[in-house]
Amino acid sequence: EVPPRVEYELTGRAKELMPILGELARWGYEWAWTAPRTSERVDVGAIFRLAPGLLQDLDDGSVEFTIDPDGEDTVHYAVSASREQVTVEEHRAEEPDARVSGTTAAWVAAFSPGGGVRDLEISGDKRLARRALDGLALGASRSNGEAAGTRAA
Repeated sequence: EVPPRVEYELTGRAKELMPILGELARWGYEWAWTAPRTSERVDVGAIFRLAPGLLQDLDDGSVEFTIDPDGEDTVHYAVSASREQVTVEEHRAEEPDARVSGTTAAWVAAFSPGGGVRDLEISGDKRLARRALDGLALGASRSNGEAAGTRAA
């Protein structure tokens, strides 16, 4: 691969900071969120990479989140939760309990204040997927019944 890809891993001490980083992200989102400009590149993956700090109360299980950006390669995030920790890796999940996928625009809408998940495709354990989506939503929770309108895959 050119340039060579470099993988970094957090130390144990850095992993202890993830809940704090998650709360800082929530605070910043609530105070500084604005709709993206049409020319702005949105990195939805940044939210998934914060999963260890945002999904502290997620049930045991795994969810694959897929972003299908227009004109770019599809990106997959494998999020696994257990009583001890939440981990996220950038690759397809092997036999996840749930899958959630959508275009970049659908993810931006889902994570926007007052947004919804109706344009995301959810399959598998829908309860686990919705709990994960609620935890990742940096703004208000989506568990207000709006999720019932999600498309079945």
